[in-house]
Amino acid sequence: MSTDFVTRPSDQIREVKIERGYLKSCPASVLYSSGDTVVLCAASVEPSVPPWLEGKGKGWVTAEYNMLPGSTSPRKRRDRSKVDGRTTEIQRLIGRSLRSIIDLNALGEQMITVDCDVLQADGGTRTASITGGFIALADAVASIIPGSTIGNGPLLDSVAAISVGVIGDELKLDLDYELDSAADVDMNVIMTGSGRFVEIQGTGEEATFDDEQLAGLIRLAKKGIGELTTMQRSVLGQ
Repeated sequence: MSTDFVTRPSDQIREVKIERGYLKSCPASVLYSSGDTVVLCAASVEPSVPPWLEGKGKGWVTAEYNMLPGSTSPRKRRDRSKVDGRTTEIQRLIGRSLRSIIDLNALGEQMITVDCDVLQADGGTRTASITGGFIALADAVASIIPGSTIGNGPLLDSVAAISVGVIGDELKLDLDYELDSAADVDMNVIMTGSGRFVEIQGTGEEATFDDEQLAGLIRLAKKGIGELTTMQRSVLGQ
């Protein structure tokens, strides 16, 4: 179990580790760790698009998300016959977030699928998937359009995500499982590198929150996302 609850300052993100090129079988893969949460993000490219986009001259970006059986305790059952509602909601969120910063017309009739598989879960798996998934997406784009960079090619911006919450009277950044379980309010914030919001998901867990707390949570999230954006661009060499 994480010891972040007592040792990590309220405005500090967990330690982030990023390993690009983790897999040899696809054009882009990233092993992304945020504290004890570890997600493998792999991006694949297909020279075709879904039937409803054929002939329109634009591409598509989508995502799939899964938690491996050993990622949690007790063991999580595999989704074999039907994807559960939580998984569907998360992979749609990841797809929306990645599409928010790419020019699909500039991509041409090609589809990039970003698979996010959680190897180990300690809170924040969806935010880690978005943040690591963007790096995999950037590498996939560069594999089909050499020389493209953020702002010079299909990628219009970067995107990253982080969680924040209220525990007692304290605002906390980047919730691990222990913090999330104790939170009176928890929120996921997705933003572009230029500081625009993509999505905000905030919920009171048998509690409510006021304007001042909301503003404080947003400020805290912006700080964390700014740090993640710097890491993303550094590892991409941009």
